Amino acid sequence: MNDVSPRGRRVSSLYNAAACATFAGMRTPKVLVPAAAALALAGCGFQAIPQADNSVSAAWAEVQNQYQRRADLVPNLVETVRGYASHERETLEGVVQARAKATQVTLSADQLTPENLQRFEQAQAQLGGALGRLLAVAENYPQLKANENFRDLQVQLEGTENRIAISRRRYITAVQEYNNLVTVPPTSWTNAVLYHKQPKAQFTATTAGAEQAPRVKF
Repeated sequence: MNDVSPRGRRVSSLYNAAACATFAGMRTPKVLVPAAAALALAGCGFQAIPQADNSVSAAWAEVQNQYQRRADLVPNLVETVRGYASHERETLEGVVQARAKATQVTLSADQLTPENLQRFEQAQAQLGGALGRLLAVAENYPQLKANENFRDLQVQLEGTENRIAISRRRYITAVQEYNNLVTVPPTSWTNAVLYHKQPKAQFTATTAGAEQAPRVKF
């Protein structure tokens, strides 16, 4: 068996912390012994921080992809409902306007500040609320509910809401791991010396049950 004893793990952890502390103090070293430098950097987040940053970028791209997928369903959904409930103008226009606002708020992974993420969440929440009102209106039109295209769009919307929830959870996990690396020693020392990365913003549940995917009723 190659299990490491608790004492061995403590010694290894202390060694890594000491190595990182040594590296953090070497801001302009003239000579670094390659093997020693590699050993010190391996436990200091030299690779882990950029890798975690890349993971956050990928997770955020998937979040935006799923929200865009939902936005892409809106025009067909609105036109289908309009065919049976054209006099529900206020509700239909509300969905169109909410979609326009939601698609205007786009962020790169480098722009994920709390303020920017809040703007993004608010825009998406407004679209989600407008879609909820549209589906509630549909309950009053049996012929619309029986329409095959409408039912297909409902299925796609429900699937997309589930994908949104999954992508948000993955983003939350990726950001938590990244933020730990850039704020918690010893890896934060490497960040302070080499990368100067700032923590990324997290999603917050702005309404009760916001962390749950909306249910689409048939």
